[in-house]
Amino acid sequence: MQITKKFSLLLILIGTMSVQAQDYWSRIEKKEPTLGIAEVYQKFSTPTFQLKLVKASQTVAGLRSNKNLNFDFTPSDRLEIRDKDGLYHLGDINLRIKETNSDWKSYSTAAKRGVITPLETSQKILAAADLANTLPADIPVTIKRYYETNGNDLILRFVITNKTANNIEIGALGIPMIFNNILEGRSLNETHAQNVFFDPYIGMDAGYLEVKRLSGEGPALVVMPEENMAFEAYRPLNDDPTPRSIVFEGFHEWMVYSKAYADNEWKGAEQWNKPTSLILKPNESKSFALKMALSEGIEDIQNTLVKEEIPVATSIPGYVLPQDIKSQLFLNYKSDVSSFEIEPKGTLQIKEDGKTAKGLKKYTVSGVKWGRVRLTVNYKNGVKQTINYKVIKPETEVIKDFGHFLTTAQWFDQPDPIFKRNPSVISYDYETKKQLTQDSRAWVAGLSDEGGAGGWLAAIMKQLIQPDKEEIKKLEQFVDKTLWGNIQYSEGKNKYGVKKSVFYYEPDSLPKGTYSKDIDYSTWAAWKHKDANDPGRSYNYPHVAAAYWTLYRLARYNTGLVNSKSWDWYLKQAYYTSIAMTEQAPYYAQFGQMEGSVFLLILEDLKNENLTDMSSSLESKMKERANHWRALEYPFGSEMPWDSTGQEEVYMWSDYFGYEEKADVTLNAILAYMPTMPHWAYNGNARRYWDFLYGGKLSRVERQIHHYGSSLNAIPVLKQYRKKPEDLYLLKVGYGGLLGGISNITEDGFGPAAFHSYPSELRIDYISGDYGSGFYGYAVNTATYITKEDDLGWLAFGGNITAKGDIVEVKLTTAAKSKVFIGPKQLWLTLDAGTFEKVTYNTKTDEVEITLNSENEFTPNAYLRINKDITLPYAKVRGAYEIPLQKKSIQIKLQQK
Repeated sequence: MQITKKFSLLLILIGTMSVQAQDYWSRIEKKEPTLGIAEVYQKFSTPTFQLKLVKASQTVAGLRSNKNLNFDFTPSDRLEIRDKDGLYHLGDINLRIKETNSDWKSYSTAAKRGVITPLETSQKILAAADLANTLPADIPVTIKRYYETNGNDLILRFVITNKTANNIEIGALGIPMIFNNILEGRSLNETHAQNVFFDPYIGMDAGYLEVKRLSGEGPALVVMPEENMAFEAYRPLNDDPTPRSIVFEGFHEWMVYSKAYADNEWKGAEQWNKPTSLILKPNESKSFALKMALSEGIEDIQNTLVKEEIPVATSIPGYVLPQDIKSQLFLNYKSDVSSFEIEPKGTLQIKEDGKTAKGLKKYTVSGVKWGRVRLTVNYKNGVKQTINYKVIKPETEVIKDFGHFLTTAQWFDQPDPIFKRNPSVISYDYETKKQLTQDSRAWVAGLSDEGGAGGWLAAIMKQLIQPDKEEIKKLEQFVDKTLWGNIQYSEGKNKYGVKKSVFYYEPDSLPKGTYSKDIDYSTWAAWKHKDANDPGRSYNYPHVAAAYWTLYRLARYNTGLVNSKSWDWYLKQAYYTSIAMTEQAPYYAQFGQMEGSVFLLILEDLKNENLTDMSSSLESKMKERANHWRALEYPFGSEMPWDSTGQEEVYMWSDYFGYEEKADVTLNAILAYMPTMPHWAYNGNARRYWDFLYGGKLSRVERQIHHYGSSLNAIPVLKQYRKKPEDLYLLKVGYGGLLGGISNITEDGFGPAAFHSYPSELRIDYISGDYGSGFYGYAVNTATYITKEDDLGWLAFGGNITAKGDIVEVKLTTAAKSKVFIGPKQLWLTLDAGTFEKVTYNTKTDEVEITLNSENEFTPNAYLRINKDITLPYAKVRGAYEIPLQKKSIQIKLQQK
């Protein structure tokens, strides 16, 4: 396909960033080599690894698994460019030290390279060196580094000795984690074959780093504490000149002490762990060591941790805790617990609940006060583990507050004769408490793109799970006056096309004073009118289609909620918008779309309504796209060189059309960038790191905490779990992403673009931005899951469970209360209208009983869909059982034939 001019702006941006990156690389290349790679390398074989060191520096030049010698975990392919001062390598160390009444001073083995002095080795010590020559002469300590083996593990050890006559304080000690996450200059096939992503569990003595190939295949590398290496903080190494961009997130270091940064650069930010330092007495030495082991695969990482005697925590349903949930915490470690610490005090309740059959320690944990909470587990052998929770209001309240904020604080209804954005839900700055009617990025103020459509998309999707008549009235006005005919063309050759923005920058053609003098409109992002009107960006279409589809569902399955248009008008609008994407935005439509799963939802409803011509046409268009993906090895392209947004739709259509191999490839890639670990910020957090540039207030390349990727990628992960309910790993990952999608909503209901992971911030971004895409993922995917694990017993995600004898009962706590999956029966129950109160399962008789909540003004009937051959004494309407509701709750028994 040819790329026409209308697709050029974002390509120009990518091209510009690529040119800038190349410029940085050129500057690095011109610097004098100092690492010593022109000299001899040292090579070592261990039971697990092939280790390669630069002899002059004894930094790591290669780390390969014996099971796959063609793959290197480190960026060895760029060693000839990255062999200069200031560029970090695995094996380096950073410190901040001060003597009494002095200031902190920074030291790094990477700052100015010198040839190290080798030390004697032994059977277990592969290589050793005194690092004095690669450190400043005034450093008050000596540092010796050792590469060792311990069984199958590889150990990286530093021994630090105070060489002065006075006490010194080490306020920062970090070991750079340098693995090959530099994607620059590579195709998708190459990145999935050659590159890794890594995720930190910043959990003190139980902390670890998991390093995984982008394909999700092969062994994963796990970095763990060996001695005195509690994972206290995770610092971005922004002083490394390797150019950060959309193809390089940057490097980080594992910090065991961080007080020197917490008192300075990070001052005012609440850290994941309490910042500490070390007092080292004269002539005193201390050893700091990490160990590296291989896990058979991503899903085996926790088993690897258990084998390595690292404490493993499992929280059900996760680490985002609605206040009405009684969560279960399981601790798997050789030592008993001596005590718990909860910070801030009174924010959690934790109660001992015995042990599992295999000896795991079991606790009930409840969130008391809204906000971030650190639970410290003190084990009797002195090991400390921290688990970071986020306590939120009950989901029902979170969503209610969110809808209210969107339709009040973000409701824009002032005169806007030029851009015609009124009425609408517009972007919002939570720091200034003002609506964003202007921004240098046209789309942010222009109600389109993810960064501008986020507000109104979220407000409409909220109605799908918690409809509110007054809010819907406003949103109907938005659709009639602003969406149809302004954001979306309602006539002419571009009919059903979606504009890139309705806000634009063209001062010469508009009245003086239209634009603020305080905003820099000189960048590429300040689109002119012609560029803003372009319907060629396919990613804008799912937002619009989802809005129409939601209003169709509300109008079709409820009474009196939607009055402006008929149900069929909304469904047909959704259909024509979907088709228009493939015809008016064909280039980007070849890629998977964020929220692209909505097209499958629209197709299913077209079929339910017997709109055969439309359903056949839509299915045909989507199959063309799926066939294209089927022909690609890794079909996850987008307008970015690498992305984590297309996988949602690629998986869903691959699964729908029976392309199982491609669905599996997609799922494996998702699991490579979407971990599960005992930390609310990283559990289920799908990797995103550049969208603060496009939809945030603090604009920079930075790992984003629960950006929209988390809840969007949870859609395929949970779909796969429903196909493989024995795989609890999938449920933990998927539910982590699902609840992560609402974890950043503030106590008063503001939905931010994402949460900043840098330790200098550790807070939400202040612009609403593209949050709506993530909320779509929550809205269409929220459900209650009931399962049984061999040792952990009966578990509930999205409800409170009681199991007595043969009876398992779950009271639902999700905001929607409209979907339930019972794992052992592979039973999937969904409601098009109405809500579940509870579900009871008799394990002896195999009978399920559902309790439906009473009717309300707008919902006289429930519409129940069942994925099994179960007959109920109710009429079927569009494939769902139409169940008349009553003034009180009703019970219905489901017995499979």
